[in-house]
Amino acid sequence: MNQDYIKPDNWSIIEEGFDAESVKSSESLFSIGNGAMGQRANFEETYSGETFQGSYIAGIYYPDKTKVGWWKNGYPEYFAKVLNAPNWIGINIEINGESLDLAKCKSVANFRRELNMKEGIYYRSFEATLQNGTEIAAKITRFLSLDLDELGVINFEIVPLNGDAKITYQPYLDAGVQNEDANWEEKFWEPLEVTNANNQAFVTARTFKTHFTATTFMHNTILLESNNLNCTPSAVEKTSDRIQLTYEVTVAKGQTSAIQKLGGYTVSLNHENTQNAAQKVIAKGLEIGYSQLVENQKQAWAKIWEMSDITIDGDVKAQQGIRFNIFQLNQTYLGKDSRLNIGPKGFTGEKYGGSTYWDTEAYCIPFYMATKDQQVARNLLTYRYNQLDKAIENAAKLGFKNGAALYPMVTMNGEECHNEWEITFEEIHRNGAIAFAIFNYYRYTGDYSYIPEKGLEVLIAIARFWHQRATYSTNRNQYVILGVTGPNEYENNVNNNFYTNYLAKWCIDYAMEQIDKTEKEYTSDFTRIMSKVHLDKAEIAHWKAVSDNMYFPYSEEHEVYLQQDGFLDKELVKVHDLDKSQRPINQKWSWDRILRSPYIKQADTLQGFYFFEDHFTKEQLEKHFDFYEPFTVHESSLSPCVHSIQAALLDKMDMAYTFYLRTSRLDLDDYNKEVEEGCHITSMAGTWMSIVEGFGGMRVKDNTLHFEPKIPKEWEGYSFKINFRNQILKVAVNHKETSFSLEGTKEISVFVKGNEILVEPNSLVTV
Repeated sequence: MNQDYIKPDNWSIIEEGFDAESVKSSESLFSIGNGAMGQRANFEETYSGETFQGSYIAGIYYPDKTKVGWWKNGYPEYFAKVLNAPNWIGINIEINGESLDLAKCKSVANFRRELNMKEGIYYRSFEATLQNGTEIAAKITRFLSLDLDELGVINFEIVPLNGDAKITYQPYLDAGVQNEDANWEEKFWEPLEVTNANNQAFVTARTFKTHFTATTFMHNTILLESNNLNCTPSAVEKTSDRIQLTYEVTVAKGQTSAIQKLGGYTVSLNHENTQNAAQKVIAKGLEIGYSQLVENQKQAWAKIWEMSDITIDGDVKAQQGIRFNIFQLNQTYLGKDSRLNIGPKGFTGEKYGGSTYWDTEAYCIPFYMATKDQQVARNLLTYRYNQLDKAIENAAKLGFKNGAALYPMVTMNGEECHNEWEITFEEIHRNGAIAFAIFNYYRYTGDYSYIPEKGLEVLIAIARFWHQRATYSTNRNQYVILGVTGPNEYENNVNNNFYTNYLAKWCIDYAMEQIDKTEKEYTSDFTRIMSKVHLDKAEIAHWKAVSDNMYFPYSEEHEVYLQQDGFLDKELVKVHDLDKSQRPINQKWSWDRILRSPYIKQADTLQGFYFFEDHFTKEQLEKHFDFYEPFTVHESSLSPCVHSIQAALLDKMDMAYTFYLRTSRLDLDDYNKEVEEGCHITSMAGTWMSIVEGFGGMRVKDNTLHFEPKIPKEWEGYSFKINFRNQILKVAVNHKETSFSLEGTKEISVFVKGNEILVEPNSLVTV
């Protein structure tokens, strides 16, 4: 834990007291989104202190030219940047001629932020004394509408406290924005048109290279004591990429003045004429009205929480952590648009670039399958199917042929855009996660139709890649996979990473199984696919030879599979023997020292044991867990959740709880000292998995739900819901019993600690 200023609360993220040192961290933690757009919790008014400005539009990106010191064949030509979008939230405010700026006020008192996750609304309030002696109280409400996902709403109230005040509101739109992480310090937006009419304004801009067009819009209403003053701007200032409207109002001491600002984006992904679309969004927002927009937002979030909430009794920090994770996941992706995906920072920052990593398949799909419906998960699979041709192109650039596919490590449109060689060329295990997601989708939903319709083509292309990537070793008389990086990115260019080799074999075997099944049961699909991919029995036989004779490094002494061939050659000093001053090693050590160390960034061999738990005995898992976890520094956000799940399975409940807290409060407590760059969105799905799969012990075996419920001693009880094949099952666990209730039309059988029980609709079963 590296910060502790967020107040524990079951439903809200709360900060009390103004601290300039925490501003950038809070901008991340209090971020808001609605699946179509999002923004950091930047102040609406002027702020001259340290800040990280950020607003983002889903699906909009820029191909920033790759910047490397030594170009290598096969490098992607660009890195896809999550674009800082034009700013629509800005409202410069002058009070008695002085700019309201919390960095310059004489004093700031009773500062409070609250991100109310139950409502999906961000609140901020404070009292300030300006340099000119004016004292004011401010209260700000902001949200991004779930129902109208192109619309955002701000209500900014000011009350003069020690005398009458002349307040000048200057709401603006600004397309002259840049990314902090731009490789070449370029601007990514080309302004096209700036227009206004009455209280509305529009800035239309287009991205360079990708030519996405976005109209950023606003409509302003000035109120006094809740009455619309029907003001029009007293001044309009325009440049080629910015527009600002000015409103002046005299406010008596104790009266409440406010500006209500509707704003947002309409983009060419969804509209031919973005400005006309913006006008319609404004009209709809005005028709509904501010109060009803607020009420609609609360109702929309209530519907989400009805299905996705996890309750924890007796541990407020744990409860706050899981709800924060669930909230951010739903802000980032709602499953409405198969063109979109779940970026690792969501709408909270620019770092990493791209919108899609293997995190989606490994961590996020289980959450969305269980808390929404199977169509949402299927959309995520379809996203990859639609990019199969690009994955084949990516592989071809690296010398692979015959329709072999290598899915990108980072992408926006299917092209690889990650420009670190040890990741781009070597972290090829990502292919396996994409195949595993197809298997996992069918296992959970029972919907096999995706495989003959789309999935089998993906599986074949991935199997072709693994067949070609493996090398026959005459020394070992087995197939090996050389020069890779596993999930543990603290090792590069290693040979025979166990996880990678095991995934490769499994991918080939699973592809062969689905080819056989499709041939027997979906003959027309089989004929269509074979004609398209030109696959024959001889090629499949070559795949089988690789799979049947794959090499896995193993230590007889330790009775564990080795993370890679050279792991035991390292100086095996355990993490608990490291001086705390050396942590985190990724911020304290040279990369050379990290690569030579035994330290593991995240589950690697254990990731294989997580995916393929049923391939190994519990005793084997325990040996591997006890061997590898002591060398794991957990400096990846994806690490604690897998270890929490496995620790729970192994009855190491204190360890499982510690890992749960770390994954659920990774950003709230800033464990990795980097939250000001944005939150770790995709790993948040792992927090959900830690409870449902870890403490709840939920698995799907032979088309049936199995549970092995356990509970940390720190909790009094917990509950969650899952949508299993269109049946909504609620599971509640306490120290005495586990209960099940069912929302559906037919009974369902589940196994609890190996015993079958029958759960009927609208009844409670306790075991």
